[in-house]
Amino acid sequence: MEAVKKGAVRGEHAAGGQLPSVRDMAATMGVNANTMARAYQELEREGFVDTRRGEGSFVTADPDRIDEERRRLAAAASQQFCAQIRDLGLTAAQIRALLEQIKGETGQP
Repeated sequence: MEAVKKGAVRGEHAAGGQLPSVRDMAATMGVNANTMARAYQELEREGFVDTRRGEGSFVTADPDRIDEERRRLAAAASQQFCAQIRDLGLTAAQIRALLEQIKGETGQP
């Protein structure tokens, strides 16, 4: 589920765009087709995917829903990052230096 959401957030799966079939996605991700079918069903329950009988599964066409997921994923990554940094016991100066390094690696101004 997270991989499908991340793909949509990154633009690999366009808003309103069709997702690969359950079998194709399962093969790509190296999981059982039944597992992938359950993931698609859960994504549909969450409103992130729309499944149309005979047509396939589609990412939500709602850009706000995709932005909401981007914010949720970013918040989760931020929390995990902060927890790991706290565990390392870095000083404020070391954290600033690390953030500057990350900023440079991502090409951000």
